[in-house]
Order: sequence, then C-alpha cells, then structure tokens
Amino acid sequence: METNKNYPKSFSHIGITVPNIKEAVKFYSEVMGWYVIMEPSKIKKEKETAIGLMCIDVFGDNWEEFEIAHLSTSDGIGIELFSFPHGIKEAPEFNPFNTGLFHFCIQDPNIEAIVEKIVAYGGKQRMPIREYYPNDKPYKMCYVEDPFGIVLEVYTHSYELTYSSGAYNS
Repeated sequence: METNKNYPKSFSHIGITVPNIKEAVKFYSEVMGWYVIMEPSKIKKEKETAIGLMCIDVFGDNWEEFEIAHLSTSDGIGIELFSFPHGIKEAPEFNPFNTGLFHFCIQDPNIEAIVEKIVAYGGKQRMPIREYYPNDKPYKMCYVEDPFGIVLEVYTHSYELTYSSGAYNS
C-alpha cells in the first residue's frame, strides 16, 4: 500500500563562501570544534570528471578554480566552505529584511564562553546574551558574526526545547 504522507527531511549541510579558506577552517575547527573531514583543496574547471561537470553546472563557465573544504558538526551536519579567488572579500551586508539566508544557529550550553571565544578569534558579538524565560528556564541566545562577517546565532538549548515552551507567549 502506497502512502502519500510527508515526513520531515533531515538537514545535510550548509555551504558558506569565505574570503580565506585556511583561516575559515582554523576558525570553525578551533572555535566551533567542528571536525575537518576534507582539508582545503583546489578545484579547477574541467569537463573530464563528475565533480568538474557538477561544478560547471552549479557555477557556470565564468570561473577557473576555487578552494573547498568540508567540516562536520558533532551531530553530522556538513559545513562546506568555498573560497573563490575573484569573489568579493568583504562581509555581506546585514539585511535580514530581504529574502535570502539570514543566519544559521549553533548550540552550546556555555554560551558566554563560546561568544567570548568567537570575539577572541576576530568575530563580533551583535547583541547582549538574552534569556528567553528570565527567572524560569535557563534558555539563552545571542547573535554573533564570524571573523568574515557571516551572521550566526548561538542557543544554549535545542530548537525544540526553546520553542515548545512558548517563547512568544508571555
């Protein structure tokens, strides 16, 4: 019997373009503790391999080479880092009001320590650490930037715990 039930898809990975692949691998592995599963490698435009053809399909013909590295979080989510030699190296404009990726979020129960470490490695704390349920539950959050200006958020507790408790209800 065939069912037409929809089910939640799992998250595989996120691709992040950075100005310097070696600095990004250092930051994300040392600060976030993410596992390096493929050291930075150069990919050159060519049509003889499956990866070469895939990259042309994705990026078109207006490139010659780029660098790529793969990391993994403790729960198996992939972090795919890209660095293109002719890309814009400045931080993206912070504009959460427009359509597009706004941020991604990591989880660390010691939010004060991870925010401090992000800043010590050249990142930025965008706001004070805030409590979702002051005097009730220890759920905290904070928006930060990595050293390349990419916005991310830090939670102390899981997404499900934070929002199933009614964060928007007073």
